[in-house]
Amino acid sequence: MTKDEKYMKEAIKQAKKAAKVGDVPIGCVIVYQDRIIARGYNKRNAKKTTLAHAELLAIEKASKKINDWRLEECTMYITLEPCQMCAGAIVQARIPRVVVGAMNKKAGCAGSVLNLFQIPAFNHQVEFEKGVLEEECSTMLSEFFKELRNIKSKETK
Repeated sequence: MTKDEKYMKEAIKQAKKAAKVGDVPIGCVIVYQDRIIARGYNKRNAKKTTLAHAELLAIEKASKKINDWRLEECTMYITLEPCQMCAGAIVQARIPRVVVGAMNKKAGCAGSVLNLFQIPAFNHQVEFEKGVLEEECSTMLSEFFKELRNIKSKETK
């Protein structure tokens, strides 16, 4: 198992926590000096706010942990390609490297819809690795949405 796979497994554990509370299973960990310093999972429904994405929650924790908003020596592992809000926060936090499990063709902003990580006019660009444990990340999301559709279908009957 590679280092990237090891940390993505930890992000997947976070995503499973989100699913258990009825949120979309997206998980994230931030690694600094080969140690996880922050974890986050999607809590949009639980907190009733758009801002409770896994990445934003993890960035906040990591910043508190190292006492700096600049996360210049960190790597972020996320189970799903970040949206525009999260991709922007990653750039703003100066995170140099992001590793993603599954791409998000409908809303991803690390290459699928837009690529906010590689805009030359920005003062910071992000190295991006995709497809780490992709099948496991994709399957987890697909199964979550399938179950959600089944529940909604039963409710309408």
